Amino acid sequence: MHLPRALLSGLIATVTACGLAVSSSTAADQGHTRTREVMEAMVERDGAPGVLAQVEDGAGAWVGSTGTADRTTGRPRLARDRFRIGSLTKPFVATVLLQLESEGKLRLDDPVGRWLPDLRPGEYGRAGGGAGRAVTLRQLLGHTSGIPDYIADPVLRRNYFSPRFLAHRQSSHTPEKLVERSLSRPSLFRPGSRWSYSNTNYLLAGMVIERATGHSYATEIERRVLRPLKLRDTSLPGTSARIPGQHGKEYSTLFAPGAHPPVRDVTSLNPSLAGASGEMISSGRDLVRFVRALVTGGLLTTRQQAEMQTTRRADSTDRYGLGLTERTLSCGVTVWGHEGTIHGSLTAAFSTPDGAHTAAFNINGDWSGGIDDLVEAEYCD
Repeated sequence: MHLPRALLSGLIATVTACGLAVSSSTAADQGHTRTREVMEAMVERDGAPGVLAQVEDGAGAWVGSTGTADRTTGRPRLARDRFRIGSLTKPFVATVLLQLESEGKLRLDDPVGRWLPDLRPGEYGRAGGGAGRAVTLRQLLGHTSGIPDYIADPVLRRNYFSPRFLAHRQSSHTPEKLVERSLSRPSLFRPGSRWSYSNTNYLLAGMVIERATGHSYATEIERRVLRPLKLRDTSLPGTSARIPGQHGKEYSTLFAPGAHPPVRDVTSLNPSLAGASGEMISSGRDLVRFVRALVTGGLLTTRQQAEMQTTRRADSTDRYGLGLTERTLSCGVTVWGHEGTIHGSLTAAFSTPDGAHTAAFNINGDWSGGIDDLVEAEYCD
């Protein structure tokens, strides 16, 4: 949901549990001063539990952490900690669908209704009435379908974006039922005419992958991306509420009002509410490896790479392709990647176009923001 160079041997410098822990070579540590300052400010000023950074650039690999992975024990965040990545799931899903197009199993301009006729999405797009134009797979991946975001459904918002989440966090959801909450509402605009971020698009994309291959989108991501890149920390949990392997805790204020709302441990949650739009778990190391491979052509053919990186304006700083964000930073540097948000976790992973400078960040709290500041600091310092 939204609302990948050899490692250098190094030395370990550990400050306090709420200070900065860096694992890197002396050379690799150069150039990240501003990033460390922003990380520390997020903990000390903004109240983030902890921040984790993993960077690979011309100087080597740098890992920085500040704050804590566990507010009870005070354990610091560690380089191989796993965490929920929310909408960073979307580039994985888009990669699989684009690979299927290169294999001739589908076309980006196929109407979604060709693959999912039972949901009647081929008739969707009647903003305010009139004859609709069929939504295509390309429009799903690029968020130009006009299909409303299922997360905006009043019942879901009441139960999952408030303290009531604690009573519903273990509930399972099917993509079909979640999609129905969107397809029952009018289109936001004529398909292809505008851009609007909608998690529903990627639930549908995951369902198309299953219909086209006979396997779940999770199986196809594992086979096509995780295994070839050896992303051993990355998983698709389905309905499992646990984070496998080494991990800390994830915290949320559950969007409660007030200046100092209670902070809750939301580490255990059933991610089927996010599904193909944001269920995945990963680590900084794996995200660096994945994003670098993706932007440098290691996962797609030249034609599909060009399709993914054909963008349109999303907001004042970002352009969006097919599951990939193009961002021009304040210093003029352009990076490619994605951000992800899910209860208790904020994540971002970006790379320069040549893959020479790739960074991943995670905050194990969902109220402090600051992911954009980290990206700016890392690339514009």
